[in-house]
Amino acid sequence: MEPTNRISSEQELVIQKARKRIIEAIGNNMDLYGITPSTGHLYGLLFFQNKPMTLDEMGRAMEMSKTSMSTGVRTLVDLKMVHKVWEKGSRKDLYEVEMDWFQTFSDFFSLKWRKALEMNLSALRKSKAELSSLGTQAPEDSPLHETLQTDLHKIDEAIRYYQWLDRLIDTFESGEIFDWVPKDPPQS
Repeated sequence: MEPTNRISSEQELVIQKARKRIIEAIGNNMDLYGITPSTGHLYGLLFFQNKPMTLDEMGRAMEMSKTSMSTGVRTLVDLKMVHKVWEKGSRKDLYEVEMDWFQTFSDFFSLKWRKALEMNLSALRKSKAELSSLGTQAPEDSPLHETLQTDLHKIDEAIRYYQWLDRLIDTFESGEIFDWVPKDPPQS
């Protein structure tokens, strides 16, 4: 029998079933990252496309409104999981998934961690300044001094942690993390 260059309907069903399983898994796990399952499903849909898609095409494929697609795509673009592409002759915005999952992971956690780090460091430093100022008024043998010293020590430890996290984020942003944890396992 001569081999064919076409995919049979049976083979197509197997492919679609496998893709659907992966898309479902991605969608169900995206809540770990603060992303709705429908946006995760959208990411999975784009992952299996061999060309960029418009919002209209995504909406038809997922049977969702253009507004829902727009919100989901905006979330994915903000997280650098999807990016807008230009295609000659097209007047509509086109989107495709970032295929480098290592970069997607690095970008996602860098964005989330950096935001939390900045917010928490700001609160810690402001509180440390206020408590340190209050400490100048407290005699060393007073309960106030003891309470302030305990709190200031805890704040210093938290600041130390966030300074470490800042350096860790830098390794993600620079790609240096892959020197420590290679993308591929070492050959044995």
